Amino acid sequence: MKDLSNNINPAVSLAAAVRTAAANGTGVDLQGYESATVLVDVGAEGDTLSSSVHFEVSLEESDDNSTFTDVVQADIIDGTIAAGGIFLKLDGTTGGDPDSAGGIFRVGYVGNKRYVRVVLAKTGTHSNGTPLGAMVVRGSARHSGDNAFTAHNA
Repeated sequence: MKDLSNNINPAVSLAAAVRTAAANGTGVDLQGYESATVLVDVGAEGDTLSSSVHFEVSLEESDDNSTFTDVVQADIIDGTIAAGGIFLKLDGTTGGDPDSAGGIFRVGYVGNKRYVRVVLAKTGTHSNGTPLGAMVVRGSARHSGDNAFTAHNA
């Protein structure tokens, strides 16, 4: 088996938490990497998601980690991105239904900006919330030392 662990470097953009409100993730620096994949980890929905109670997850990019703009379709792979940079709508329908099992959703970023971040928007009242977090997995490091990682043991 080949080693993947020493060839990627994950970074949290949106810390995992039970979400009831909109949130802007932290910008993740892609300098020194040639590839990135965004993973959104969603737990069992705490509120029944629907067309009137849902979350929209979008991706933004920046040159300076200050001024962000929406990522467009030409800058992603393995997904479809709508106006506003939205690549995931958690609304209880096919493709956006974490249900009681939860799910992991992903999209690849192939743009040319230095920073990306995940943004969460909400529609409707989310009384109980839904566990949700997002990370950016950086890969194809230009220098082998860029993937330095400290393991945490339980």
